[in-house]
Amino acid sequence: MTTLHHLELPLTEAQARSLRVGDQVRLYGEVVLCAGMTTHERLAALLDRGQAMPTNLHGGALLHLGSYSQENDGRFEVLYLNPTTSTRFNAFMPRLIRELGLRITGGKGGLDAASVQAMREAGCVYLSFLGGGCTLLSEAIREVVDVHWNDLVHHYRLVKLKVEGLGPATVGIDAHGNSLYGDLAETARSRLPDILAKMAERRTSAGQE
Repeated sequence: MTTLHHLELPLTEAQARSLRVGDQVRLYGEVVLCAGMTTHERLAALLDRGQAMPTNLHGGALLHLGSYSQENDGRFEVLYLNPTTSTRFNAFMPRLIRELGLRITGGKGGLDAASVQAMREAGCVYLSFLGGGCTLLSEAIREVVDVHWNDLVHHYRLVKLKVEGLGPATVGIDAHGNSLYGDLAETARSRLPDILAKMAERRTSAGQE
């Protein structure tokens, strides 16, 4: 039976490690949107220089959620959220997870083995958000807490949001190295020889007709 967790942020390491792959969660509190390659490059550059992050990320939730935003009278508004593909950021995520002590990251598509190892070390989970689920996700927006790197297009800015009930999301990778994505890939690999054999058999049969 699937467990649904209502998580108040930020999480402790123990709370993150208590989650299991396949669990369902909703998030309450502050999350940071980080949806662009340039955004990740800037975070990594700050780490290179030993400089402070523009907003507190340590132990937090850094999410690959794209957004549609606008500015009205100097006020930044996030109108809707939708997950973007996390694998685009594989080169950055192991370091960000370790050095920022992230407890939660997420988006869609999962992360690679190097990121999974970093998550095991740091006590971090990956949440899989429903692709195309912008209506459900956007209902959770309560407040824009702060916005950084305003020289970037809205979609790529580093935005901290206060959310209430963000989700539902699935724990796609837990802090113990278990991964729904890895399981699916292994299942596909195990089925491939049989599929190829059947295809070869059908080609042979078709050639004999």
